[in-house]
Amino acid sequence: MTKLTHLSAAGDAHMVDISAKADATRVARARGRVAMAPETLALAIAGQAKKGDVFGVARIAAIMAAKKTSDLIPLCHPLPLTRVAVEIAPDEALPGLRVEVEAGVTGKTGVEMEALTAVSVACLTIYDMLKAVDRAMRIEGVELVSKEGGKSGDWRREDK
Repeated sequence: MTKLTHLSAAGDAHMVDISAKADATRVARARGRVAMAPETLALAIAGQAKKGDVFGVARIAAIMAAKKTSDLIPLCHPLPLTRVAVEIAPDEALPGLRVEVEAGVTGKTGVEMEALTAVSVACLTIYDMLKAVDRAMRIEGVELVSKEGGKSGDWRREDK
């Protein structure tokens, strides 16, 4: 079984010491979705939500969340992100909105948590922007899709 790096030998939670690790280019991709009524999706696409531009606000929220991940997740290191790209696309078949984030850094630790946090906050923002018309929306499928770089190498979700 793989050792959990955020636990000391005594089993106490601690921040991992990354000082001896070499800088490497690292990229992580995450995704999630917000399922909603077809009428709610149509409202978002038409730009007619009372709170404003659902896509634009959620995109900015995702970027801000990625930058603040270490303030939200207790054992995360603050990272000098080099890239946060956010895609929000309608999915008529769901129906709802799909969110994908790619985060990048050149540093000593990965950006998986930043990508996942960004997706989560984008989905929550979409919910907030549209909840007045559809409280039954569901946030689903928040997951890491892939990671590249670092000592542990590349990883890709098989069911991607």
